[in-house]
Amino acid sequence: MSAWKDRARSVFRPLAGALAKRGVKPDHLSIAGLALSLLAALLLSRGDFLGAALVLGLSGLCDMMDGDVARATGSTTTFGAFLDSTLDRIGEGALFAGLASYYFSRAQGGALFIQGELQSNARWGDPEGHTMAFLALATLVLAFLVSYTRARAEGLGLECKVGFMERPERMLLLGLGALLGQRFMPGILGLLFLLTLVTVGQRVYHVRRLTRNIP
Repeated sequence: MSAWKDRARSVFRPLAGALAKRGVKPDHLSIAGLALSLLAALLLSRGDFLGAALVLGLSGLCDMMDGDVARATGSTTTFGAFLDSTLDRIGEGALFAGLASYYFSRAQGGALFIQGELQSNARWGDPEGHTMAFLALATLVLAFLVSYTRARAEGLGLECKVGFMERPERMLLLGLGALLGQRFMPGILGLLFLLTLVTVGQRVYHVRRLTRNIP
């Protein structure tokens, strides 16, 4: 775990302890994190980037504390870890799908250019909307590949924790893009795509190197 993750967890560990004393279960936080992610995805699809950034921050807080609550209550289970990872994938998928929906709707009905002549069949739209929607979906596929490559490697008995663009980093960068607003989101999304692609490549190369002499 990177240093910034350790520092972030240390800041919120007292809060996790307080929640554990009040009977909050780690699964409760995992489900709450999913619900907040779905809300953030809805806000992104509607173009409310600032609201999405705030809700995404709360979702990240739930995701950060569920493990500490599990350890504080002594309720760490294999199924709990499985459920947490599964809900994380659903939430992340919804976020990028919401962003893609926003850009696709801009392409279909924005107000930045006129496609066609000034006639009754002319329609308004964003010429970059389709490109950004595709980029959001491509980043989603790569994000899932980051998780899949690790899971598949570990299923083969190999350790595969290389790469720097894991889910916390992706959510942090996505949240930053939402906080900065619509003007900066295309650049942030492009950076997310490139860094996630590099991480997938790192993991594939890592497994290739480990299995070079294995038939």
